[in-house]
Amino acid sequence: MASSVSSQGLRFPQTLLLSPPPKPGSRLPSTRAAPLVRSASAVASVRSQGPARRSDAVRSRFVARASASGISPDISDVLGDVRIFTAAGEPVLFKDLWDQNEGVAVVAMLRHFGCICCWELASALKESKAKFDSAGVKLIAVGVGPPDKARTLAERLPFPMDCLYADPDRKSYDVLGLYYGLGRTFFNPASAKVFSRFDSIQKAAKNYTIGATPDDRSTVLQQGGMLVFKGKELLYARKDEGTGDHAPLDDIFDICCKVPVS
Repeated sequence: MASSVSSQGLRFPQTLLLSPPPKPGSRLPSTRAAPLVRSASAVASVRSQGPARRSDAVRSRFVARASASGISPDISDVLGDVRIFTAAGEPVLFKDLWDQNEGVAVVAMLRHFGCICCWELASALKESKAKFDSAGVKLIAVGVGPPDKARTLAERLPFPMDCLYADPDRKSYDVLGLYYGLGRTFFNPASAKVFSRFDSIQKAAKNYTIGATPDDRSTVLQQGGMLVFKGKELLYARKDEGTGDHAPLDDIFDICCKVPVS
């Protein structure tokens, strides 16, 4: 039987951690996303402006926030042509996942489908879906692995299959420049956040199976992120610094509610 590591009663199979080390000489970038908190003076400055200028100011902050992540505000031009798969196995282009004119979409880039922290995030996304739907925001989750692994997560968690997509070759992750490597996966200080969320992780792990992990174990070194688009415009981007370092969904919803009018 495979050994496991545990904390506060929650056990993680050791086989989930098996993966080859990163290539010698590889470097791990340290770009951080811009903070979500605004100062009182910044808020007052925006409120003192007229509606049109206020919208421009909000849009400028969104663009600056996206740029601070290291992801180009024009990334949709490249990302849109990346082919991924539905959980049912049908090929689809990224640009076909939401309305490229005015549609607002939250794109959660999971790690791999066998990551217990990603099951936790997927569970939170599912619980928040009705709230995002009521605001006219489309929720999309993309994970690393083949479609059959996506279906495993969708069926066992459960998670709506029409919101879940598979990127077996990590092409979209490469385009976005999301972090990858041994250090980011197991030794980044940001990963310590998971120890404060064991209740939600245990809840998500109720039907968890290591069988959702892709056969290519190198995929466990891939980190995820969170994106918010309005049409083709990138409004927000955040790269997960380490395993389990997810963007708070309340903050993401707040951003969606402040999307500037065109």
